[in-house]
Amino acid sequence: MPLQAVESQRLYRQIAEQLRGLISQGEFAAGSRLPAERDLARQLGVSRPSVREALIALEVEGWVEVRIGSGIYARPHNGAGPNGHGRTNGQSSQVGPAEWGPLELMRARELVEGEVAALAARHARRPQIHAIACALDRMREQAAAGVVPREGDEDFHAAVADACGNEVLRDTVRGYWHARSGPLFERMSDYFENPASWSAALLEHDDVLEAIRAHEPAAAREAMHHHLQRATSRYSASWRRANSS
Repeated sequence: MPLQAVESQRLYRQIAEQLRGLISQGEFAAGSRLPAERDLARQLGVSRPSVREALIALEVEGWVEVRIGSGIYARPHNGAGPNGHGRTNGQSSQVGPAEWGPLELMRARELVEGEVAALAARHARRPQIHAIACALDRMREQAAAGVVPREGDEDFHAAVADACGNEVLRDTVRGYWHARSGPLFERMSDYFENPASWSAALLEHDDVLEAIRAHEPAAAREAMHHHLQRATSRYSASWRRANSS
């Protein structure tokens, strides 16, 4: 069964569904290597990061095994992955209820959180700026202790949102972080977050804080845009760069 070009809506799920179907029908036998990421992207008419996102979703579901430096291999499958995901009554499996694709989520965050940062620079008072600074200090402490500073990262972005003066935007940002707790995003983080990426992220967060502290909305917007653009680039990295220092 040939691969078909896919539409952009819920892109990684469409890609994953096609590949899942090929595996379940025996087009890719258990233990066999799937085509290279660049070949899948060309046949599907999508970007390589979108293919990568779908492959990681299939890994979470137990349909494939990712071997960095070797390739992606179909796994023996009985219709339900190790996390309880699989095809049911002909319907496509999902990594989690209403989970957004990580790359799509990051692009949405860039649009929204840039404006949130600008509003925070305009409205933040001393206690709110202190809360943002404390969250950044927490990130630094966690990173220095060899702990992935995801909690401090969430606290930082939540504190910026708290300072923006708009409850809807505050709740929207917190919703992004709730979506980020899903297994697909966590697995991508395992691949593409490392000490070097967090070191860069800390500097980017510091730029956001300094712009808010200086009450410069345009600079705060630009700093947040830069941070989230770089974060998206890190999540779009090649497999070869995954978990490299």
